[in-house]
Amino acid sequence: MAVDKEQKFRFSPLQSEFAQKNLPHEMTANLDSVVFLKEGKTFRKSQAVIKILEEIGGIWKLAKIGKILPETILNETYDIVAQNRYKIFGKKETCRLPTPAERARFII
Repeated sequence: MAVDKEQKFRFSPLQSEFAQKNLPHEMTANLDSVVFLKEGKTFRKSQAVIKILEEIGGIWKLAKIGKILPETILNETYDIVAQNRYKIFGKKETCRLPTPAERARFII
């Protein structure tokens, strides 16, 4: 959330009522990836990450370069990073609780 300085994004668990009503069933039935919803269009896995980074703007817009690669390769890379996220980014002993301002950005 730190890179979303303009607070453009809202967040919702895929099991939430909002997600159940606004996303295709196949995107809420499988909880293994990020889903991005914009103007009624849904993006999943690597395409969601690229779209999110484009929306954040600045240097992050460079992520759209990834669109030159086939989606299958991008999604395989996404899956590898997701499966190894604790090795790559580390794992905390406890989960950080969101601040009241962060909680206000969640749609349930």
